[in-house]
Parts: sequence; C-alpha cells; structure tokens
Amino acid sequence: MTDTTATGTTAAARRWWILIVICLAQLMDGLDVTIVNIALPHAQNDLGFTLGERQWIVTAYSLAFGSLLLLFGRISDIIGRRTMLLLGLVGFAVASALGGAAPTFGILIAARALQGAAGAAIAPAALSLLSTTFTDAKDRAKAFAIFGGISGSGAAVGMILGGVLTQFLNWRFTLFVNVVIALVAIIGAIVLIPRHAPATTKPRLDALGTVLACAGLFSIVFGFANVEAQSWSGSGTWAFLAAGVLLLAAFVWWQTRTTHPLLPLRIILNRTRGGANLAIFIAGIGLFAAFLFLSYFMQQTLAFTPLATGLAFLPMVVGIVIAGGIATTQLAPRFGPRAPISLGLLAAAAALVWLTGISTHSSYAGSVLGPLVLFGLGVGATIAPAMNAGTANVRPEDAGIASATVNIAQQIGGSIGTALLNSIAAATLAAYLIGTNDHSPAGQAAATIHSYTTTFWVAAAVFTAGAAACALILQQHRNETSTPTSTFSDPGQGPK
Repeated sequence: MTDTTATGTTAAARRWWILIVICLAQLMDGLDVTIVNIALPHAQNDLGFTLGERQWIVTAYSLAFGSLLLLFGRISDIIGRRTMLLLGLVGFAVASALGGAAPTFGILIAARALQGAAGAAIAPAALSLLSTTFTDAKDRAKAFAIFGGISGSGAAVGMILGGVLTQFLNWRFTLFVNVVIALVAIIGAIVLIPRHAPATTKPRLDALGTVLACAGLFSIVFGFANVEAQSWSGSGTWAFLAAGVLLLAAFVWWQTRTTHPLLPLRIILNRTRGGANLAIFIAGIGLFAAFLFLSYFMQQTLAFTPLATGLAFLPMVVGIVIAGGIATTQLAPRFGPRAPISLGLLAAAAALVWLTGISTHSSYAGSVLGPLVLFGLGVGATIAPAMNAGTANVRPEDAGIASATVNIAQQIGGSIGTALLNSIAAATLAAYLIGTNDHSPAGQAAATIHSYTTTFWVAAAVFTAGAAACALILQQHRNETSTPTSTFSDPGQGPK
C-alpha cells in the first residue's frame, strides 16, 4: 500500500515538472512573436535592409507558423506528441542559432521561417501534451491556468526580454536566447515526458486535405500580412484572401467526404470547443490593439524607452496570470466556461473603451495603468478557460489536431487584427489631417492619438460582439471541460 501511494505521489509530482517543460516551450513560442520587434532597428542598421523589407522578419515567422499548424498537429497525433515536441524544440534551437549568426538579410529571413515552422510543431504538441497529462479536473484546471497565463503574457515577456537584450547586449541575442531556452526544454522533455506505447489506432494523414489546408492558411495569413505593404487597395491582397477563403471552403467540403479527415469536423462543431476557439480568435484580434498601439503611445507620446515600454506591460501580465488562475480553477468548474469567457471579453472591451480617453497630455499612471490591468484581467479570464475548453473531451488520437485548431484561431486572429486595425489607424490619421488641415507637430500628434482611440473603439466593439456570440454558443455545463481526455467519446460517436 505504501509503495502504491509513493508511486502515485511521484507520478503527480512528475506531472508538474512536465508542466514546467511544456510552459518553457510555449513561452519560447509566444515571446518570439515580439522579442525580435524591438531589435528590428538595430538589425536593420547591422544588415542594411530597407523599411519595406523589414516586415518580412515578422511575416516569415507568422506565415510558416500559421500555414503548418494543422499539418503538424495531425502529424503529432501520428508519430507521438513527445517526439513532435522534441523535433520542434531541436528545430527552433537550430533556427535561432542560424538567425542570431545571420550575416545577411536573406539568411535571417530563412531562419525566421524555420523558427515559424518549428513553432508550428511545438505549439500543438505542447498543448496536447498538457491536455493528455492532466486528466483530473482540479489538476487540469490549475495546469491550464498556468499555461494560459504563459500564453497570454508571452508577447509582453518578449517585449521586456527583447528590450533588455537589445539595450545591454546585442540584437542577435534576441535570437540566441532561444537556444538556451530550447536546450533546457529538450533536456526536460527527454528526462520527464514518458514514452507512450504506440496507439492501436493511429489517424492517417489526409494528403489532399493537408494541401488544401496549408495552402488556404498560407493565403489567408499572407493576404493580411500583405496589407501593410500594399494596403487594402492592392489587388494582391484580395487575390490571396479570396484564394484562401476558396481553398479553406474546399478543405471543409473535403473533410465531409474523406474517410480519414485532417480535421474531423466533430472537433469544431462541438459547441463548447467551437465557442472556445471563437473566444481565442477574438482575443488574438484585441491583443494586437493593446500591444501595438500602446507601445507606440508609450514610446512616441510618453517618451518611454523600449525597455521601459516592455516593463510598463507587466501589470497586464500580472492581471492575465491572476484572472486566468481564478477563471480556470474557480469559475469554470463551478459555472462552466461560458461565464468567465463572456465576462472576460466584456472586461477587455471595457478596458479598451477606457483607453479611448488618452490624449497628448496623458500620463502612464493616470490614463494607461488602470485600463491595462483591467485588460489583463479580461484577457486572462478568456484565454486560460478557452484553451481548456478548446482541447477538452476530444479523443486521444485527436488531441494534437484539436490543439492545433486552438493555435490557428489565435494566429489568424492576430493576423486579422494586425491588418484590420493598422489600416483603420492609417486611414483615420489621414482623414483627421485632411479634415483639420493642421500639419504642425501638435496637429500630427493629435491625429496620431485620434487614430489610436479609433482603433480602441473598433477593438472594443469586436470584443463586445465576441462576448455576445460566446454567450450564445457556449453551453453552461459545469463538467463540460473536466471530463478526462483519455476517456471521452463524442456524442453520437459511440464508445471507443
């Protein structure tokens, strides 16, 4: 009896160490979206690329990441999530070392694309490992609260770390730092994550579905990324977006016909998982508004340094972690995911409305700190329970693809947010200057603030609509997200 108890205690402790490894991998994936951004001017001076070329350092990563998520999510179900995580971590380390040592702009772009591909392998593998490692309802809620906090704050951590490394070392260390993080995660994964016996029934790879999904997602992400270079008037922008929509429509049609679908539609047609993916999609759009425009405001209007700007986001990170913990461990188990997700989106919307009060005379403490904390609380209450709900109650052989779907929702949301809100800000600024005919420094500053506040209003409207949609879609079942992943059978699918 004592041996059995000791074994159970050891296994329980091992799970939490595995969580640390998973969170390290997720942190590396999340912070790399923003850690390089602060270093871009220094990299530009060093490698001599143009302003037009600069966007590809960000775009190359997002294109590879977004277009390969579904494929790598399904491959992780086939070859094993532990194996996929290790391959992704090794790939990320190699790509980061290549990028940090890049002698030319072309090699840096190639390294960023390889980082994105490796990130697409890591993200679904990490989330599905979390989902299958923690099956007890209480432990699962705690684990997802921690993981959700890491996911939601990764971009802010990237800004802080990017500012520190760029200011005190060199821009290349914003890439080299991933090698250290990856090596620690690789060692932890090898030592802690157990090898599982091969599944008796493995999903097969849907070749046509893979081509349609990857091409469709690539076109969508590229189309939105292309807005920054060509604007909405560019024919290339609409051509890629239209192609992406048609390819994804063909993909959905094919998934209803093939025997071995890449994305079984039962994963997203389930109301809880579908609503959770919608919430993460909406959060991806709104996070962009907070990070990009507040970063501009703090650096251009408040004259913060890049490092000070990164540190200024810390209260939001704290809010994300606190709210994620409470929402996932206390609210969702008691009331179901609908309440914390809907209320979280509304809180984030209220924070953005609050931010519309900024002006050229505002201060950080008086106009930014309060709404930043509220925004963090709202995003935390949304992301952590949504990630839990989005991966709950799926068959073990579908854990990887379900996790990839969650990551795709966040990635596409971020891409749409980048294009939509940036273009709205640019159009608003131009219209304001034409209307006032004041091109003095004071007039330019007022126009810039007006463009920020307009995007905050738009993002607030998106969050509010998302809250209403999630309240209608998500079901109010307290046990919906607590059924162990390894034992669930989808309704209507019969026992496994």
